Amino acid sequence: MDSNAGMGAVFGEGVLAPDALRAANINPVTGLATDYLNHFNEVVMLMEMLPDMRDCAEDVLEWTPASYVEHFEMSAFKDRDLAVIAYEAAPRAVRVHLETLILQIDDEVQRAQDFLRAAASPEICQEVARMATEEIKPLIAAASGAINGQAENDADYEDESVQADIDALFG
Repeated sequence: MDSNAGMGAVFGEGVLAPDALRAANINPVTGLATDYLNHFNEVVMLMEMLPDMRDCAEDVLEWTPASYVEHFEMSAFKDRDLAVIAYEAAPRAVRVHLETLILQIDDEVQRAQDFLRAAASPEICQEVARMATEEIKPLIAAASGAINGQAENDADYEDESVQADIDALFG
């Protein structure tokens, strides 16, 4: 798909019609694709393997954050262009909610990387695996919920004070 095809695309119509989005494994309500979470699931899997395979530390340290759009631009996802167009046309509150969760995931992975850089000892590897399971996986689950339109409280999207707090976070 030509990247200009999305210019002026209207969420829910044309290339962004619900049936077209569903066919591409993109949620027709949120405009988001769970394929993005593979970026995080891969590093979490490596982090969890560290206690038994400390040589995975190098792979964990090589992981770098990628925004939703960057992920799809580098992805082999069949409908990657449509995923980007749908993301850009998705409701702003949905995107902001996901981006807030992604910032938290990125921070936690980078914190784990900092521990590994200091020392890839058995104790550190165990702590990084714990972080993956107890801190990062729940954030990924929340991101999956956001992508699939299962916000903890849908009214939060309409609460102006919550939106103001999110806006303040992004400066």
